[in-house]
Amino acid sequence: MADDFILETDKLAKTFKGFAAVKEVSLKVRRNTIHALIGPNGAGKTTVFNLITKFLEPTAGRIHYKGRDVTEAKPADIARQGMVRSFQISAVFPHLSVLENVRIALQRPTGLSFHFWKSKTSLDRLNDRARELLSAVGLDDVLDSMAVALPYGRKRALEIATTLALDPEVMLLDEPMAGMGHEDIGRVSKLIRLASENRTVLMVEHNLDVVADLSDTITVLQGGEILAEGGYAEVSKNPQVRAAYLGSDNA
Repeated sequence: MADDFILETDKLAKTFKGFAAVKEVSLKVRRNTIHALIGPNGAGKTTVFNLITKFLEPTAGRIHYKGRDVTEAKPADIARQGMVRSFQISAVFPHLSVLENVRIALQRPTGLSFHFWKSKTSLDRLNDRARELLSAVGLDDVLDSMAVALPYGRKRALEIATTLALDPEVMLLDEPMAGMGHEDIGRVSKLIRLASENRTVLMVEHNLDVVADLSDTITVLQGGEILAEGGYAEVSKNPQVRAAYLGSDNA
C-alpha cells in the first residue's frame, strides 16, 4: 500500500440474501484530502461506509487503514485507531449543554471518558479546549444552551466540534448537508473545510455544488460498483455519470 493513501478497500463486496449491494469496490483515499462518494439512491454508498467502519461485515474483500489490514477489526477498534464516523460522536446528550457535550468527547483521550462522578474541577480543565473547538465552529455564543434546543444546522456544527474533539485522522461524514437550507449548507461547508486541515475526510453527499466546492477526488457508485473516479471537472463530463447520477445524458 502506497504511503500517500491512508485508506484502501480491495474488491470490497456485500451481499444480502442473494442481493449484491456492493460489488468489488476498490477505493484509494489519499491522505489529507476530501474524498466524496456520490451516486443515485441505492448505489451502495452508505453500505460502503458501514463496511469501512465495520458496522457491517464484508462478504468479500479487504480493508486497509494506515497500511494495516483492519478487515476483522471491531467498530470500536476502528474508532480508537483514528477513523471516526460522524454519527458515532454526534450530540447524544440532548439535555446537556453544548459545552458539556464537547467536554465529554474530550474526556476520551484523557482516560476520563464519561466519568460523570469526577469533580467539577477535574473536568473544568477541559473547558478551554472545548471553548476553542466551539468557537471554531461558530458556537461560542451558545455554550450553555441545551443541545436539544439548537437548530438543525447548528446541531451539525456541534457534531463536527465533537468529532474534532476526538482528534481523528479520518472523518467519515454521511450526507452532512441532508435537510439543510442554503445558509446552513454554506456554514457547514466551511466547517468541513476547516475540519479537513491536517486530516482526511471521506463523505457521502448528494449536493453536487457542495461536492464540486469541497472535493479533491470523487468516486461515483452505481448499482454497488464504481462507475467513475476523478476530479469534479472530469467526473461531471462523463456521459455515464450524467446519465446515472443526473438522470439524463444532457443534464
